[in-house]
Parts: sequence; structure tokens; C-alpha cells
Amino acid sequence: MKPLWIDTPTQLAEACAQWQTRDWISVDTEFVRINTYRAQLCLVQIGDGSLNACIDPLAIDDLRPMWALMANAGILKVLHASGQDFELVVEHTGRTPAPVFDTQIAATLIGLGDQLGYAGLVEKRLGLPVDKSLSRTDWARRPLTQPEIDYAADDVRHLSALYPALRDEVAARGRLAWLLEDCERLTEPTRYQVLPENAWTRLKGLNRLPAEAQGRAAALAAWREAEAAQRNRPRKWILEDAALYRMAERNPQTHDALATLAVLPDKTLSRHGKALLEVLEQANGLPVHVWAEPEFAGETKARFKALQAAVREVAESLDLPPGFLAPRADLERLTLHGRDAKVQALKGWRGEQLAPALNALLD
Repeated sequence: MKPLWIDTPTQLAEACAQWQTRDWISVDTEFVRINTYRAQLCLVQIGDGSLNACIDPLAIDDLRPMWALMANAGILKVLHASGQDFELVVEHTGRTPAPVFDTQIAATLIGLGDQLGYAGLVEKRLGLPVDKSLSRTDWARRPLTQPEIDYAADDVRHLSALYPALRDEVAARGRLAWLLEDCERLTEPTRYQVLPENAWTRLKGLNRLPAEAQGRAAALAAWREAEAAQRNRPRKWILEDAALYRMAERNPQTHDALATLAVLPDKTLSRHGKALLEVLEQANGLPVHVWAEPEFAGETKARFKALQAAVREVAESLDLPPGFLAPRADLERLTLHGRDAKVQALKGWRGEQLAPALNALLD
């Protein structure tokens, strides 16, 4: 059946009224984020197993009926790898859709592998190849072609077909409570709020810098995040990582010293040079502490390897990927902080499964 194209408030209200009577709906979004900090929501697809529709948020100013549908606690929302979709919803409404059933998590729990993509899941479970030639469509362009609309609508059509069987198989393995726990955690809005003070966590290789330089890099990352958000421009347009690291390492104190590093375009140096020097000066005045631990060695490395091996053994017994049970970041925190580590690996169903294997190593 040809998907419904919704681009008027009346159409949206009528479709949402119909979906409000359903026990579950499938949801997907299309967006563009090339020249901006924030993603531009271009399309919202919703299906219920019979009606599949594409909603045009570029044509409809008042999307409240759709947001009310997403917020209805009596309707389960089925999505695949919902993180980016939730970022958009949180940005527009301040809250996430809930409750949710994430088919990527479900696929992992029944042994289909970690972070299986949507196309891979459709091909494995439905035997349908996904035409990837339209995956790079400019979803902000109007009008969209009918093949592009069909491609977008197929996302929720296939999710609607996948959901019942995945739910039943997860339940048959006795892991439905695990799924619900993981999906409930996905609905915490704070997961999708990017704060400047946490921007340093995006920096790769920060642990290779000395502590003093780490503090300067963290301060520069926070400044960049705030500037990018204010101007709605990509982070790298504000300050490249390579330039950030070089400034943190060399710690220039004057405009001439900053210019001599030759890491900033002339326009950036002129516009932001003074502000960047002030950020460095403020960072130099703060107490020094380690933001990112250096690579493990000696006994610490041995402890990490032991934890890694223990998790791997439990994961194999459960037919689950080790990183799904305890990602590397969790293992690093456990290595450094033991039982005091604030990690998901010690909580909920993961904690129950891992505790017997990890307890002796955490003493």
C-alpha cells in the first residue's frame, strides 16, 4: 500500500487520532546535519502494521498531536537504534518517547550480534534486501520523489513486521525483563543533553597528554561546544581537534605565540584568538587533575585483562557480545575503582549475571 504523505495540520490530527488507539506504533526519523550543530528534523515516519505515513515537519508548524502521541505512556514505541531519534525528540520537546522497544537491543538479546544495523536486521529476519542507494538522500529537499518517500516509509513498515516476532523470541528466552530495563534507560532525557562541561569526553587520545595539558584541552572543548551550540555550526568549523590539542600542549600566552603555532585559520585567529587565550589562562589557574587515565600497565593492566576475560566467559555462556555486557569504559572504571565504580555492568540484570564472575576480582 502506498504510504500516506502528511503535510497539513488536519491530516496530522486525523492520523494521530487513529494511532492514539493503538497498543504500539513504529517510529523512525530522517534528518540532516551537515553544516549545523543541531540536526534538522526533516521527516517523521510512523506505522502501526496497517497505516504507514511520512509526516513533513518542514510543512507543519504545530506538531503537538505528534509529540503527544510520542509521550503517550499507554502506547509502546518501536524503534531501531533509537539514540539519534531521541536526540531530536528531546531537542524539540525536552522528553523522550516512552515506553520504547528498541529492535537493535532485542536483536542482540536473541544472539544476532552487537549493534546490528537496521538493514542487516531486515535482511536476516525478513529476507528483504534494503536498497541503500537512497540512504544519502537530502531529506530537507522538497519535493521528495515517490521512491524516496517509499524508502522512508519502508523503515516503519519493516519495523512493524519485525516487532511481534522479536518480542516473542526475547520473551521465549526469558530476557524480556532485560530488554525492558535497557529500553527504560534509553528514555532518560539526560542521555541526550550535551553539556559543555562534558565535551572533553569526546576527545580521542586525551590520555596521551600530561595532566596540565588535559585540563587545557578540556577547557577548550567546553568553549568550543558552547560556541558551536550558540552559532549552530559543526564543532570542527569552530575549532579542529588537531588545533585544540596543539594549543593545549604548547599553552600559548600571547596572540603572537598563538599565531606562531600556525594551527588556526586567519579568520578563526582574528575572531576567536582573544577568547581562546582567555580560556587557556583560566584553565592554567585551576588545580591540576587527571581527566583521562593513561593506558594501563603492570598490575593495573593485568587486572583489566582479568576483568575482560571474566566478562568474555560470561558473555559466551549467554551468547551475548562482551561489549554489550560491559563496554570497555566500564571495565576501565572497574579496574581503577573496583566496587565503587559507577558503571552499568554492576547494576540491574547485568550485575546479576556478572557478579559471580567479578566479585573475586573486585575485592
